[in-house]
Amino acid sequence: MNLQNFWNNESLAKHKSEVKKIFFYRISGMGMGTTATLFKDQGYQVAGCDMQFYPPMGDYLKKRAIPCFTMEQTNEELLKQYDLIVVGNSVGKGSKDATLIENCGVPFTSFPALLGEYILKEREVVGIAGTHGKTTTTYYMIQVLSGLGLDVGYLVGGVLDDREASKLGSHKYFIIEADEYDSSYFQKFSKLRLYQIKHLVLSALEYDHADIFPTLKDITNQFLPVAAGLKSFLGNHDYPEAKVVADEFQKFSKSKPAYYGLEYEGGPYEIEQSEKGSTFKLRIDGKEESFQTNIVGKQNILNLTACILFCVQEKLPLLKVKEILKNMKNVKRRQEFKGHYGELIVIDDFAHHPTAIKLTLDSVKKLYPNKPVHIIFEAITSTARSDAFQKEFAECFTGADSVLVANPQVPTNATQLKNLDYAKLSQDLNSFGHFSREYKKLEDLRSKIDEWKKTPGILLVLSNRTVLGLWESSFVQELKK
Repeated sequence: MNLQNFWNNESLAKHKSEVKKIFFYRISGMGMGTTATLFKDQGYQVAGCDMQFYPPMGDYLKKRAIPCFTMEQTNEELLKQYDLIVVGNSVGKGSKDATLIENCGVPFTSFPALLGEYILKEREVVGIAGTHGKTTTTYYMIQVLSGLGLDVGYLVGGVLDDREASKLGSHKYFIIEADEYDSSYFQKFSKLRLYQIKHLVLSALEYDHADIFPTLKDITNQFLPVAAGLKSFLGNHDYPEAKVVADEFQKFSKSKPAYYGLEYEGGPYEIEQSEKGSTFKLRIDGKEESFQTNIVGKQNILNLTACILFCVQEKLPLLKVKEILKNMKNVKRRQEFKGHYGELIVIDDFAHHPTAIKLTLDSVKKLYPNKPVHIIFEAITSTARSDAFQKEFAECFTGADSVLVANPQVPTNATQLKNLDYAKLSQDLNSFGHFSREYKKLEDLRSKIDEWKKTPGILLVLSNRTVLGLWESSFVQELKK
């Protein structure tokens, strides 16, 4: 590994005035793409490259008129036109791409380092972290604070319907989805450690990212260096590891950590849900407060609770917050309504962890209580493609009528684990009372979906890719809003 041209935070600060043109290597990742648009908005000349430009990020980059190159078009001559290369964490150590970047003579860094040094350093950063719930909570926080009239800056790891996925803003607050995944192959620690976080919201903390973290403790340890710089900590008490982070925060702060959770006395409690929305209560400053929202699902109620408690902590007007909660929106690929396929209501969701799947299914059942739910599950993340959750995946679909298992035939890169056994998963799901089959070809999957299209029901698609090409096929054109 040749780090002669690597710029750490000190080098980035020293050479800031020299950087005008930035190239994002593997730009179509959510973090990379949204960071690129932030820097374009700040006046930098921005471009990038990637292997594929899948929606929604591919469409978003095109909409924002950011030049994007294929990997075949990306060479030393192209890279030398830029002052700085930002390297995505999908570039592997010792790879052909890494060799090109290291030896082309252009300075390079990671996007969390660049973002932290050039944008976040001067802001009061609210970092939303967690195994699941962080993207949605980030978006909810943006909606609430913007609804209060604050021109907050933000970066969300997803594409939004009603606003850009990133914004500089003029207010002191900058809201960011604080991912625990690696920063880059040359900075093998979590992105969130480079974000200059002052307020940490921890929505969940359990095992994930098996390709880089051997144990849950290894994930928890990534949060500990952040604790010393925090002004506040707000965590979901339902997860024991959240208290480990809170205890570290207490070593450096006179402020007490704050908690919430379904099993925590601070609530939320008395949650009532229907297809029309939800009501719930919280005890705030010794007083019982009632809330109403159009959002359903216990995880989403927890996400909203985090936003409410942050606003209370920052002494923002609670009555206005209550009004804003009545009309909230969700991020794309988080319980996103895609249209009707015959009599089926098609919903797309990113859920890839057993806990997230349970919570998503809970939300959908509450929205559509009298309809059968048919699920297509494509395991795509490194952890999901491993056998880390072989047993848990078989148990997490309670309430579903059918579970079609789409096998992308991509091995996991979590080297300490075996690959997920898709055939066994399907067999186990059948033994739990679901109809289930394993599918390796799109035409076979489509054939099964077509059998259902004449009967009213829900088709819930759980994936963060194309589902054997489903989202790139004529299926999309046949959907009716």
